[in-house]
Amino acid sequence: MSGDHDGLRLRRTQSVTRAEEIQAEELRVRRLQPDKPCHKPRDSLFSWTSGFDNFTGFVTWAFLLLFMGGLRLLLENFIKYGIRVDPIQWVYVLTGQDDSGSEHPSLILLLYSLVPVVLCLLTEKGLSVDIIPNGPGLIIHVINLLVLVMIPIVAIQIKDGFSLMGATSVSFIYCVLFLKLWSYVQVNMWCRTQQRRSKTNHSFRRQSLSFSNLGSGESKNGYNDDHEHEELVQYPDNLHLRDLFYFMLAPTLCYELNFPKTSRIRKRFLLKRIIEVVIGIQLILAVMQQYMVPSVKNSLIPFSNMDITKASERLLKLAIPNHLAWLCFFYIIFHSFMNLMGELMHFADRNFYSDWWNSNNIDTFWRTWNMPVHRWAIRHVYLPCVSMGYSRLSASIFVFFISAFFHEYMVSVPLKTFKIWAFMGMMGQVPLSLISKYMERHFGPRMGNVVVWASLILGQPLCVMMYYHDYVITHFGKDLLEDYSHV
Repeated sequence: MSGDHDGLRLRRTQSVTRAEEIQAEELRVRRLQPDKPCHKPRDSLFSWTSGFDNFTGFVTWAFLLLFMGGLRLLLENFIKYGIRVDPIQWVYVLTGQDDSGSEHPSLILLLYSLVPVVLCLLTEKGLSVDIIPNGPGLIIHVINLLVLVMIPIVAIQIKDGFSLMGATSVSFIYCVLFLKLWSYVQVNMWCRTQQRRSKTNHSFRRQSLSFSNLGSGESKNGYNDDHEHEELVQYPDNLHLRDLFYFMLAPTLCYELNFPKTSRIRKRFLLKRIIEVVIGIQLILAVMQQYMVPSVKNSLIPFSNMDITKASERLLKLAIPNHLAWLCFFYIIFHSFMNLMGELMHFADRNFYSDWWNSNNIDTFWRTWNMPVHRWAIRHVYLPCVSMGYSRLSASIFVFFISAFFHEYMVSVPLKTFKIWAFMGMMGQVPLSLISKYMERHFGPRMGNVVVWASLILGQPLCVMMYYHDYVITHFGKDLLEDYSHV
């Protein structure tokens, strides 16, 4: 049997060699023909079997075409609306100056935000020395956080001097304070619980001493562990204003007693980030004034009349400047500003975002585009829910619920228009995640990435149009739709 097998393999080898010899002979004969043949068996370049994969020229063509289309839209906008950019106007818009010019309610609320921060510290001080029992202390923290959330709602609703951007800035900063204080309270509770357990077991002192003597006084990095232990802040030594205000200014939402820090400030790096923030903010405001505001106003009547064709055209027209402003916002906030604050505060953890643009599904996008919020959600919501016995799906839905609440908060409060579009949009990420994973699984990662990008490009302008329509209806009435939509 082995001989037959070797013979069969030898015949196959000989047949292949013979076929190659025949092809070589045919090629030699064709070259000797007097008509000088130039054809041979070849596939078309775009055929799957051709092996061709260099489309660099088409990429250049696409960018040139996009540039020409963008230039045409730029000229069309200037011809139709003129120059709408007015940097001086943004000074009044951002500060929230009222009609009389004597008050700046947005600045007043920002200053008042120090009150709940100091109250949180005083409560933690009382809890650390057992002046305040755990139960009442927890109630004080809950009330303090709830009041912190309610202050912008009540103040913006009652006071007429707030501008839209001023109220938006206040709402955003109060949301950040809420998340930071939540982390601050929870981390100190963890430390306090561990300290009391150690005291109960009469081992707190022995654990500290054993920690300082690990490795015979020398650490793996070559530093003395006693010196390293002396510099580590232990609870409750962290409970002072300097530590808390450092956390309030640091580019993170998750509190630690000992943050990783850099040894110096890189002046050139810091200057670059400052320039990026200044220029980037002006670019975002210019795009909003020059492109987004006219497009949003022109979408009011088609959207109100449910003219699907015209409303879709307005949506697509708004999508490009809105997406450009969002991309600029992402870069300015998550790269320029957070690195700027990190450099000033010597904050060493600069992982503020990951490669979200390569996300193949919605879950990956939400895990990578905003790392500070993602870490906060995992550390303070998701893992505690799982540890309490809830399923991972339930914990994930609860995380999206909290995110949806604050998205709605930052939109409805400044507009004084309490709708649920932003909330529903965020909760809609749960079924959209299933759709993106289905597309990724059945049609490849690229189609999942298309779903992610499409939701970003079209979802945001649709939300803007819906809130603008409801804002006009709420504050101006249906009779003023036509006048208010006129540019």
